[in-house]
Amino acid sequence: MRPLKPEGLDFNLFYKHKAMYAIVEIAGQQFKVAKDQKVFVNRLSGEEGDEVSFDKVLLTGDGDNITLGAPAIEGALVGAKISRHLKGDKVIVFKKKRRKGYKKKNGHRQSLTEIVIGDISLKGGKKAAPKTEKKEAKAEEPKAKKAKASSKGDDLKKIEGAGPKAAEALVAAGIDTFAKVAKTSPEKLSEVLSEASSRLSHIVTETWPKQAALAAEGKWDELKELQDRLDGGVEK
Repeated sequence: MRPLKPEGLDFNLFYKHKAMYAIVEIAGQQFKVAKDQKVFVNRLSGEEGDEVSFDKVLLTGDGDNITLGAPAIEGALVGAKISRHLKGDKVIVFKKKRRKGYKKKNGHRQSLTEIVIGDISLKGGKKAAPKTEKKEAKAEEPKAKKAKASSKGDDLKKIEGAGPKAAEALVAAGIDTFAKVAKTSPEKLSEVLSEASSRLSHIVTETWPKQAALAAEGKWDELKELQDRLDGGVEK
């Protein structure tokens, strides 16, 4: 007997597949995956050959057996192995304002990771991080909130390319000062933005640490000279 069909979801699309599959959220995006399938996702932390797992499994299917999460299936895990890190095709964004003499051309190559899907587990799945770490993290949350309340972060919008939404994403990830941005790699900054919103994944962060380092040291004239040399977020 088939399970009840929620409104707006056509289960007939899934019944055609006999092999077990899952719909899982990886780095802020949802993918339909099966064992041994190669998937390109937003850049993940880890080295080539590392084993990773994802617990935000929204749906699984095995023949006529469909399991739907609310929103995720408790205890379900999708395992994978990192094959390689790479960059996607270059995307050109050209902006022009009529009668203003304003033209701007930006180029971006998204940082990606190729993974190979392994086992899809419905029961007994465990994350790499133990539950005790989550409890410790929850205990530290009040302290972190007090620290944020007592210390005001820098205006990250002064970094060229960092708009209000991008600045909010960095602050939410704990990167709220120029000094912290300067110590963070461009790849990690791009990963933070992509996880916050897919609309921020195109932003070029290659020069952000360098800009932030100048701002942290109060070298505003040098920062302006650097920003004048930027073309699409990349130094000429």
